[in-house]
Amino acid sequence: MKKPIIIAVDDDPQVLAAIRGDLRSRYRNDYRIMATTSAHEALEAIQELKNKGGEVALLLSDQRMPDMLGVDFLEKALSSYPQAKRVLLTAYSDTDAAIKAINEVQLDYYLLKPWNPPEEKLYPVIDDVLQDWLAHYSPPFSGLRVVGYPFSRNTHIIKDFLSGNMFPYQFLNIENEDVAKELVSTNKLESKDLPSVFFEDGSVLKNPDLTEIAQKLGLHVNAQEALYDVIIIGAGPAGLAAAVYGGSEGLKTLLIDRKAPGGQAGTSSRIENYLGFPKGLSGSDLARRAITQATRFGIEFLSPLEVSKIEVQDSYKIVTLSNGDQVKGKAVVIATGVAYRKLSNKGMDALTGAGVYYGAATTEAHTCKDGNVFVVGGGNSAGQGAMYLSKYAKKVSIVIRRDSLESTMSSYLIDQINNTDNIELVANSEIIEAIGESRLEQVVLRNNTLKSEELLDARAIFIFIGARPYTDWTGSDFLKDQKGFLVTGRDVLDSTSTEAQWKQNKPPYLLETSVPGIFAAGDVRSGAMNRVASAVGEGSMSISMVHKYLNEN
Repeated sequence: MKKPIIIAVDDDPQVLAAIRGDLRSRYRNDYRIMATTSAHEALEAIQELKNKGGEVALLLSDQRMPDMLGVDFLEKALSSYPQAKRVLLTAYSDTDAAIKAINEVQLDYYLLKPWNPPEEKLYPVIDDVLQDWLAHYSPPFSGLRVVGYPFSRNTHIIKDFLSGNMFPYQFLNIENEDVAKELVSTNKLESKDLPSVFFEDGSVLKNPDLTEIAQKLGLHVNAQEALYDVIIIGAGPAGLAAAVYGGSEGLKTLLIDRKAPGGQAGTSSRIENYLGFPKGLSGSDLARRAITQATRFGIEFLSPLEVSKIEVQDSYKIVTLSNGDQVKGKAVVIATGVAYRKLSNKGMDALTGAGVYYGAATTEAHTCKDGNVFVVGGGNSAGQGAMYLSKYAKKVSIVIRRDSLESTMSSYLIDQINNTDNIELVANSEIIEAIGESRLEQVVLRNNTLKSEELLDARAIFIFIGARPYTDWTGSDFLKDQKGFLVTGRDVLDSTSTEAQWKQNKPPYLLETSVPGIFAAGDVRSGAMNRVASAVGEGSMSISMVHKYLNEN
């Protein structure tokens, strides 16, 4: 935890050195002591401390300073740290000004110079005001802070990115939180600058894109090597498993993801049927463990970066990234997984990120407090999301087109849902419209059996429907099934496609695509099991096949 700060200001260097020495002698174990001869410098330091999330316990200022009177300095500092204690250093001739300041700037005490011996004339006074400050002190959040509007697409994207990459942060709502308003005011920010991200070093990024945030946080967006043994595209369970095994077996391994480790599974609030975790674990916890394990084995991780194209030159694979860079590898594992299918119903696109979310979006659970929430979909992810949201929302309605959940959801989740009072199953129904100006306010719910429609208040919609593979970028060289999933192994040989034919003398390996040396693992692969455990298994297995491919080429 950061130490609270005592700031001393006096234009006389000798007096400043004396007060700084006395303060450090007594309080340096519990407080950080800052001292300056300039009131203007002190005010600049105070604004920087505010951006960093620092806390000022005491402001001690001389009254007679050439650049600013002490009373004026304390008054200006008051706007940034209204709870800080204020002490004025005065000569006998300034006592009237000091007494007046008690009313004007809520002065806590004035000290006459000189204050020797400090054990009698300084420390009792400072001890008293600091004890009073501590009695009302709550330690501030120390770390990243995001200031913005709660139902904003850009704010949601940033929160989701920070959460997915496991960076702790505090969201400050500009609409109703004083700290947010103070930060906006002191940094002269405008609405167009929000959301803004405040870092621990005091710097601010105004309405940034994810690459700017990533670089500031030390994430890598540029490859360090000229050639890799294996490039893994996608950091879901399959990609993470491939990275762990690639790194542990000595392959020069590059892992690339367009967002954050964990993929779709990383957004799951609870995975309760994963082997070895009887109490279950969250998707983010699984992702954190896996990426830590992979990086310990020396793999390189680039994020957030998308892959736009793969080309084959001789036996090398050239991967083009969204920032224009190219990386070269001997083999590639595609583990880009799937994305939830978008709802094109009226109002959905306009309110995406402002009450309409795809996947669990656990970062938005707190905004659902005491509201009505709708979960669209009947799979395990929808059930896990509903259970998580039920802790915050007044009511969670699971909307499905089927009669029941039995054929699409695990029985343990169905039992949990049936035993949760504020979760309701709305069968044979669909949401046909989302309504709201700047944020979701209502939904139109249609019962397909009764052919009736109902207008209902809604705080948020969480959509878990369909599985659309992330393969559009792969081009025509890759054989895909009718739904766009990558075809692998023996199924490549059975294809009648003329564009993506297998041209090798030997059959493809089990997870090898129609392009030799490029493998697919996890949900992106045609015929995959769509389970976290099977994705991890395929990711691990893909590295064994990479080894065989490299030994032959």
